Amino acid sequence: MNYSKMPKIELHCHLDGSVRPETIIDIAKRDGIDIPSFNKDEMKAELIAPLDCESLDEYLEKFSIPNAVMQSKENLKRITYELYEDAAKEQVKYMEVRFAPLLHTQQGLSVEEIIGSVVEGMKEAEEHFDVKGNIILSCMRTMSPESAFEVVEKGKSFLGNGVVAVDLCASEEEGFCGTFIEPIALAREYGYKVTIHAGETGIGRNVLEAVEWLGAERIGHGVYITNCPEAYQIVKEKKIVLEICPTSNVQTKAVKQFRDHPLYDFHRDGIKITINTDNRTVSDTTMTKECDLVWSEFEMSDEDYREIYMNSVEASFASDEVKEGLKRYLLDR
Repeated sequence: MNYSKMPKIELHCHLDGSVRPETIIDIAKRDGIDIPSFNKDEMKAELIAPLDCESLDEYLEKFSIPNAVMQSKENLKRITYELYEDAAKEQVKYMEVRFAPLLHTQQGLSVEEIIGSVVEGMKEAEEHFDVKGNIILSCMRTMSPESAFEVVEKGKSFLGNGVVAVDLCASEEEGFCGTFIEPIALAREYGYKVTIHAGETGIGRNVLEAVEWLGAERIGHGVYITNCPEAYQIVKEKKIVLEICPTSNVQTKAVKQFRDHPLYDFHRDGIKITINTDNRTVSDTTMTKECDLVWSEFEMSDEDYREIYMNSVEASFASDEVKEGLKRYLLDR
């Protein structure tokens, strides 16, 4: 199967981890921002995390340079537009992009201005390319619960107008869910969908708590449900969808190597999985690359592709109308 030509759905992609190196250089030159190099190849080397990262924290260090150029409305809009353009070129038909608004306030932008700029970039891309999208607002686990309340409150006016969900991300510590019960509960009350990064760094119980305490409908990564039977069972029974990011999972040491990834075991056991890039630039990947990797490494079939594509459509936070359109891309082939 030629995956470059197949329709794709991406549900887990970080905006600041998916900035074109040439865009960083261009913005830095124009805005007078200090970056390590103005050479594209050298900049790529600064941005891409190696496969032999020691940990998630080392992987996350690669985000400081992109965030430096994501502090104006114009730049946020441009970077969002370009991400959707890149996705559309490889036949991604629907994409949920997540980002943490509070990381982009360094030059005085309000949270509303930040969210509005990202939504505007997405909508402009939708007009120009064959792709649909939605935005997920990430709250940083390294920040206070009050910061999460701020994101939830200030993102509320964008619900149904480009924003669909809330997320918790950054370094993962055991028991983090207990700290954010109240802001995530408020988000659900307002109508946000909920997807939570959990079980990425060896703490399977965090997945159980994300579902039971935070009402997570999807889990970012979730690899370590393998070491928590209760988490495994609740994910399977409640049909909680896992947003699997194979290359990223090797880089962050969620798994040691691709062949060790439990994604196919999950799939065969009836756990719903989706395939995603996580960070296109930091992981030096695309959806086509991830599909090629997974289907070759695990000798998966065309039927597996169809099942995972349909899992992704159903698990998306898109409208029913958009979902029906996404199903037709595959059914019509």
